[in-house]
Amino acid sequence: MTTEIPVSRAARKKQELRREIVETAFDCFAERGYHATGIADIAARLGIGHGTFYRYFQNKRDIVDHVITDLVEKVVGALAADNAPDAVNSLAEYRKQSARIGDALARIFGDDPRMARFLLLEAAGIDAEMRERVLDFYETAAELTAGYLHHGVRLGYLHEDLDVDSTARAINGMILASILSELRDPSPERQAAMSRAVRRVMYDGIAARQ
Repeated sequence: MTTEIPVSRAARKKQELRREIVETAFDCFAERGYHATGIADIAARLGIGHGTFYRYFQNKRDIVDHVITDLVEKVVGALAADNAPDAVNSLAEYRKQSARIGDALARIFGDDPRMARFLLLEAAGIDAEMRERVLDFYETAAELTAGYLHHGVRLGYLHEDLDVDSTARAINGMILASILSELRDPSPERQAAMSRAVRRVMYDGIAARQ
C-alpha cells in the first residue's frame, strides 16, 4: 500500500502559477508569434514582475523545453501498465491495446490544442537546437512504437519479416497526421474516425480482398 504525500498550499500555488505562465506564453505566441513575444508581454498579461517569471523559467525558450519534456513524460506514462509493449500476447489483444493508446494520445494532444499546434508546426523554426529537440521527440516516439512491433514479431502475431523501424515510423506518421487533422476539426467524431482509419491500415491494409 502506498500513501500520497499531501501537496502544501504554497506548492499548489507555485504549480498553478507555473501553469498560468505556460498558458499565457502560448496565448502570446499564438497572437504575436514566438520571436515577437517578449518576457515583458507575458509578465504584463499575467500581472507579475520579471523577477517572478525568472523564478520559474530562464527565458521564453525554456518554456518550450519544459512543454516538450512534459509531453514526452505524458506519452511515456500513457504507455505503461496495460498499455506496455509486453502486456499483450495476441493480435486481438494488441488491437484492443492500440485503441486504448490511441484514446490516451488523443486526450494528451487534445488537452491544449495551442501547444500541440505550436510544437508540431512552429517549434522547429525557433532555432537549430530546438529543431533537433523536436526531431529527437519524433525519434523517441519511433523507438517506443518499435518496441510494440518487436514484441509482436517475437510472439508471432506480427510478420516475422516485418521492417520494424520503418513500420514504426510509418505508423507514427499516420498518428501525427491524425493530430494535425484534429487541430482543424477537434470533434470527438472526427477523432474516433481517424483512430479507426489508422488501425484499419495497420492491421487490414487498404487492398480489396481477393
